[in-house]
Amino acid sequence: MKSYFSHDCYTIRARKEGFPARSVYKLEEIQKRFHILKKGDRVLDLGCFPGSWLLFASRIVGDNGMVVGVDIAQVSVQLPPNVRFVKHDVLCWDASFLESVGGPFDTVLSDMAPSTTGSKFVDALRSVELGESALAIAARVLVPRGAFVCKIFHGPDFIDFSEQAKRLFGRLVHFKPKSSKKGSKEIFIVGLGKK
Repeated sequence: MKSYFSHDCYTIRARKEGFPARSVYKLEEIQKRFHILKKGDRVLDLGCFPGSWLLFASRIVGDNGMVVGVDIAQVSVQLPPNVRFVKHDVLCWDASFLESVGGPFDTVLSDMAPSTTGSKFVDALRSVELGESALAIAARVLVPRGAFVCKIFHGPDFIDFSEQAKRLFGRLVHFKPKSSKKGSKEIFIVGLGKK
């Protein structure tokens, strides 16, 4: 069985705090900076495997909130009552997918990443493809003034994707969490105030 832990301080901390992956601290940094999650919110987490963002978001939105996670891989962590999982490929979404996840949502999260090939160029293109799908879903399900967080690998199409997202939100910020692995090309696009 593949281990999702490497031996660094974030991984050790995640294990101690009951999260399946270190990625939770990226969302924690985004939350501290932008306050995208609030009590009672409805949140859609695209590419939610292995479940760290689901668990983190569920704690913030509380019992009156709801988090819906979507991934092609089954999440095996114990999910709290305010979390629901939908197994689906977000690259192949349609009206029935939108119906299955429900909505509208206050925040759409995407920590999706492609299976890496070793080619930074190809990986960046695949990352943008996932980001474009997440943005299209966000455009359909986000409430006015809603928030969007999307991980993208920096590459040749990054600026174009950023411009697409900028048209949908009142404010758009590029954010690189301190908890991102050293040398990682990932950057998070944070859209605030959906138009």
